[in-house]
Amino acid sequence: MTLTHEHMMTRFYNRDRESDGQFITGVLTTGIYCLPSCPARKPLPENVRFFDTQSEARSAGLRPCRRCRPDHFYDRYDPGLHLVQTLSADVRRDPARFADAASLVAASGVGATRLNALFREHLHLTPAAFLARERVDAARAALADGASVSDAAFRSGFESLSTFHANFRRETGLTPGEFRALGSSNAFTLALPPGYPADTMLRAHGRDPASLLERVHGRELVKGITLAGAPARLHVVFGDDAAQCRVEGVAPDPPRMRMAHAIAARLLNLTGDPSAFERRMDADPATAALIAGRRGLRIPRTADAWECLLWTIVGQQVNLTFAYALRTVVAELCGVPVGGGLRAHPTPEAVAALDYGDLTGRRFSRRKAEYVIDTARRIAAGELRLDVSDKEPATTLQRRLLEVRGLGPWSVHYLMMRGFGFADCVPVGDSGLSAALTRFLALDHRPAAAEQDVLMRPFAPHRSLATYHLWASLGDPQ
Repeated sequence: MTLTHEHMMTRFYNRDRESDGQFITGVLTTGIYCLPSCPARKPLPENVRFFDTQSEARSAGLRPCRRCRPDHFYDRYDPGLHLVQTLSADVRRDPARFADAASLVAASGVGATRLNALFREHLHLTPAAFLARERVDAARAALADGASVSDAAFRSGFESLSTFHANFRRETGLTPGEFRALGSSNAFTLALPPGYPADTMLRAHGRDPASLLERVHGRELVKGITLAGAPARLHVVFGDDAAQCRVEGVAPDPPRMRMAHAIAARLLNLTGDPSAFERRMDADPATAALIAGRRGLRIPRTADAWECLLWTIVGQQVNLTFAYALRTVVAELCGVPVGGGLRAHPTPEAVAALDYGDLTGRRFSRRKAEYVIDTARRIAAGELRLDVSDKEPATTLQRRLLEVRGLGPWSVHYLMMRGFGFADCVPVGDSGLSAALTRFLALDHRPAAAEQDVLMRPFAPHRSLATYHLWASLGDPQ
């Protein structure tokens, strides 16, 4: 779309981050040029000029803004991001070096408020939550390598075994001892947190009753999966406070059962604790209504990021029923049977081997077929990495995904929310979100993408969960 002067002015006054890189804003009274998202006080419209490039702005006698640092943006250098990446790498190398969030602040060289803001922006986590997650990940790796429970706890920075057990169980649904024992049988039991929305999760994973990839029977979810190249079935039976998990189709061994555990924990989104969001909503009667009747709601995750990416492309700009049909086509063509009428989700390599005609002959548009197959080919060739993205800052992942043909802002935010579990994403431009905001805020119109972005800002840093609640609210009685 060609941006008119009015479009650019609106985006500049809305501090629209999605417009960064599309144009540059010059302010004649201060002699500076800025990104559209610049947080500085906005000038009068008559003092604003727009430019396509930095050189044009400089030729007009303007200098770069010291607040939004447009030169850093165009050079792809962000000092705040660099600080977060450096500190994150230090934590991963030696989590025991950092006793608590205060030690992260001390190592960063910036204040606690600034560091918290940087972690929220780039990782969608507080420094304390990030440190706890990395400690559990380090302990999990140590246990997989054969360390004892106590050795894994102290080597990863926990000062007491009780704190270690509590954090490990909250993140994984298992005790450290249970995790260490994975592979001794084909089953494990995941502890569910109080108020866990099992019925909601079952409905979400069972939305397509004809799916070849997963089925829901009563309180049981059955999912076709691949474990180290071997097709298998994951059975998850929900109880009141635990989920009984069982793997069929492969001989249990520790590596495969740890993979199965990781998939189950993702599907159930055990790390998606909604308590902070709910406390925030409860503080205002106007927002408390959004979560009424849905307390404990967690965003259903996919088994891995690739599965979500394929679903995102397939589901673009079509209704849900047709999206299910297209997903079934890919499953029939490339999914490996796992028994029980199910198939494992197709691998990128299997989809990459298709020709466009394999899909266009079965109701895919030519463009959608290209997006699916070309993206799979990039992943299979190692050009597009998804397997490292759980450790990647949200800001760099978003930038990287937006460079993929077929992925726009809506697709990327949806993928980051459901495929990667980032907490502060908004798939602006979504018709369901527009309808939900209209209803929840009693608007007299359907907000377009730019207005959706503005309306969702008060929900930060929990916009992913707010989005999911808003979608769910469309099913509430009026």
